[in-house]
Amino acid sequence: MSSMRFLYSNGVVSCSPDAPPITTFLESLPGSYTTTRTHENGTTLLFWERHLKRLSNSTRILLNSNPELMFKANKKSPLLFSPFSVTSSLKWESRIRSLVSNSLNQVLPIALKERSNGEELAVTALVLDLHVHIGSYIPPVFGIEESGAHLALLGRGRDFADAKYSDWVRLRKPLEKLKPPSVTELLLSNDGDRILEGCITNFFVICQRDKSEAEGKYLDDYNNVNSVEVQTAPISDGVLPGVIRQLVIEVCHSKGIPVCEVAPSWEKHRLWEEAFVTNSLRVLQHVETIKVSQPWESLDSKSFEGISWIEKKFQ
Repeated sequence: MSSMRFLYSNGVVSCSPDAPPITTFLESLPGSYTTTRTHENGTTLLFWERHLKRLSNSTRILLNSNPELMFKANKKSPLLFSPFSVTSSLKWESRIRSLVSNSLNQVLPIALKERSNGEELAVTALVLDLHVHIGSYIPPVFGIEESGAHLALLGRGRDFADAKYSDWVRLRKPLEKLKPPSVTELLLSNDGDRILEGCITNFFVICQRDKSEAEGKYLDDYNNVNSVEVQTAPISDGVLPGVIRQLVIEVCHSKGIPVCEVAPSWEKHRLWEEAFVTNSLRVLQHVETIKVSQPWESLDSKSFEGISWIEKKFQ
């Protein structure tokens, strides 16, 4: 099923070629969304309950702060967002959970039946009207040489980063024009130093601990004997509260690994021993290289050919 796609929209199931690619699907419809994938030969949806909760939170944030990202101009609110549902969060969050789960139950068995043996499925639920998009997905094999990510620090932090919304697919297109051919993901920063996140990932580094600046920043015991810490930007800096991001933090806590929620500073990249990105499709992916433009203002260039780069490589 390498090219097969399925879309469940307001009670109707369509499949390739009628179902659009996921990028086209998200560009064409406003709303909040979440994406996960199956695991273990299609038997499990990865962290689905957490995704439903994040979908509800994204919807609440957008409805309260920027409803134009949920509704196109002159479009009437769909039944899902009747007046009572906007004012009573418990009712509409429960309704989102029920409608998304019911829709998934309609389309997922069809996709599982049609997929090729061993393929996993990428599952996206978008909320304005109710849509569930499913496509095949082949997870990268962890630890294989040259399977890591190649990153470039290119863009500025996005608005309403604490919500996942479809319009971001369109808004990030100008950044992609600056992406060097070898780069697989773009990083975001507001000052060219403190790295917030990727366009579709959360960003982590494993860094030698700078004890002179540590007091008051650690989520773990400051007296931990580890000589390194895990760093990732805090939600308050303007990053997506990724499902896998939170799981990484929880695992570090459980293993006694120091975690510092601070945006990794490029000025201190010589202290970085490892870097990785996370999202619900890749789960966790080692970073092989990071490129940063010099100077930061050169990002005003119209193409990547006009940008000079400094590169850091990881083993």
